[in-house]
Amino acid sequence: MIEFSKNSIISNFPRHVPILLLYIAVLNEFDFNYLGTSSFSFNFPFILIFYWSLKKSESLGYGLIFIAGLFNDVVVGLPIGISSLNYLLICGFASYLRNITLSPSLIKDWIFFLISILVVNSLNYSLLVLFFSYELDLSALVTNIVFTFLLYFLFAHGFQFYQKIVFGN
Repeated sequence: MIEFSKNSIISNFPRHVPILLLYIAVLNEFDFNYLGTSSFSFNFPFILIFYWSLKKSESLGYGLIFIAGLFNDVVVGLPIGISSLNYLLICGFASYLRNITLSPSLIKDWIFFLISILVVNSLNYSLLVLFFSYELDLSALVTNIVFTFLLYFLFAHGFQFYQKIVFGN
């Protein structure tokens, strides 16, 4: 029989912060649209999923990532499953990089992240425009890709610091 205690939940809470951040990000549609500027947006879930799938794959489960994508589709108003597909593709790219890398490097991860988001966003754009007849602003998409790529480096440093404190490695 599994016994749940208040102490085990509190002591394991820091290990579950990445998945909690993911759900907060998809339910809030986390970017800076609230500031009234359309020239700055980034995809925080892509950064979060790529980093934690690459460095600590057991901290995010594929099922939880899939469900987070469904929530994102409902919040944003996309066809159900599009974000889940994007998130799982990001996981696939991170898993591939984790398996082929002998000596990890943040710069290599950063460049591979750029390739990953370019492929995933291109597929996303193609699916939405060709099959679902969505009107997408290409300049906003390119801006989002650029800021997502640039901010990965900053967030990766923060996640590394957090990982050293919580997981001890």
